[in-house]
Amino acid sequence: MLFRNATLADGRRRDVRVSGETIAAVGEDLGGREDERTVDATGKRLLPGMIDAHVHFREPGDSHKEDWTTGSTSAAAGGVTTVVDQPNTSPPTVDGAAFDEKATLAADSLVDFGLNGGVTADWDPDSLLDRDVFALGEVFLADSTGNMGIEEPLFLDALAEADARDVTVTVHAEDASLFNVSAQERDDADAWSAYRTARAEAAAVARACDVAAERDTTIHVAHTSTPRGIDIAAESGMTCEVTPHHMYLSRNDLRELDTHGRMNPPLRREKRRQRVYDRVVDGTVDMIATDHAPHTAAEKDAEIWDAPSGVPGVETALPLLLADARTGDLTYERIRDLTAANPADVFDLPNKGAVAEGMDADLVLVDPGKTHPIRADRLHTKCDWTPFEGREAVFPQLTLVRGSVVYERDPDDRPGGESETLGDAVGRNVRTAAENAGDGRERDADRLTRGEETESIADLAAEVVEERPDDDRR
Repeated sequence: MLFRNATLADGRRRDVRVSGETIAAVGEDLGGREDERTVDATGKRLLPGMIDAHVHFREPGDSHKEDWTTGSTSAAAGGVTTVVDQPNTSPPTVDGAAFDEKATLAADSLVDFGLNGGVTADWDPDSLLDRDVFALGEVFLADSTGNMGIEEPLFLDALAEADARDVTVTVHAEDASLFNVSAQERDDADAWSAYRTARAEAAAVARACDVAAERDTTIHVAHTSTPRGIDIAAESGMTCEVTPHHMYLSRNDLRELDTHGRMNPPLRREKRRQRVYDRVVDGTVDMIATDHAPHTAAEKDAEIWDAPSGVPGVETALPLLLADARTGDLTYERIRDLTAANPADVFDLPNKGAVAEGMDADLVLVDPGKTHPIRADRLHTKCDWTPFEGREAVFPQLTLVRGSVVYERDPDDRPGGESETLGDAVGRNVRTAAENAGDGRERDADRLTRGEETESIADLAAEVVEERPDDDRR
């Protein structure tokens, strides 16, 4: 396949040739071949596929909410070419047998995947870490879906086990001792945000970072929802992610979302949301990850203390970010880094995250001039609602995973329209693939030899700003 005159994230116009599973050439006026498909990409952006380091595809155990086919289809339609599934399924992915069960199910994936291992009191690190685990975590420092919250001694054990095997640890950081129990007397949707305070996140991030630093290791902080939590992670030399719902939604939106807006960590005040967004823009945040956590609308339509936590987002994340590039709030280069280059660096995926010769042909073609409103009935997840209903977004026209077309629609058709076609289940475990291809831990050197520019997050980090304690109420 040959993309003609595509505009890359940095604004260069190039032809890009795909041969087999890799990008064979990036250049000007590449000669066409009789046996290859040519795509006119004039006026369109060709980007590396998004690496979503945080999804919950619910299989095994809750396939009525999502399964690997629907979840990966949703990912492909949203320009996500690699997903990382979290361990809080049923059974939880805490030993070798559970990992093997999930790996069998993941064979139905249209996109590449990683499978995280979980940490609980009865986990079996020997059998678990004998598998091709992507990372350990998210390690829950407070309860969430799946009841996998742990105490600090077990967290220390997990750090030691992971460090011995050169495995990254990702952390869900909330300190339950700082939850506001008085909020439990309320029954409005905002009570959940009042209960799981911003202080609880900041304190847990600080403690987790301190523990990691004391042991001369690093952690990745999942779904940071407060500016203070982000600053602490950056200041400590750790990495962090932010979700689209914490970028775009605040407690003000709970009037409309009601209990559908319950999530962990919860939505924050509007001022905090804006400061989180600012840190996404200025480089303090390392990556965007969706925490795609589908529940049906019927399940979410419950009292605030009974509704499950989580919202869908794997199909709408990149389209929402691309809409912000249209307005100038984000640059395409920053979007590339947040969604592809940085996740590939942080999680050591040496063949992913860039449009460059020799890399996996994980590619997304979009027309930045065309937006479409997000509609739940046009999305591909089993989850029958979205917190972003009606928002304008830029959806992919074509998504490739290692050279295979997994999603395509006519440029003149809307997302979810009749012209859509889906590819085969070509997804594979990225850790297994890396082992088969050789260790490949010289990513930075490889990128420099290709002439690709790299951006230092530390150079862009914003000055740490102390946040006021969260209010009990709005």
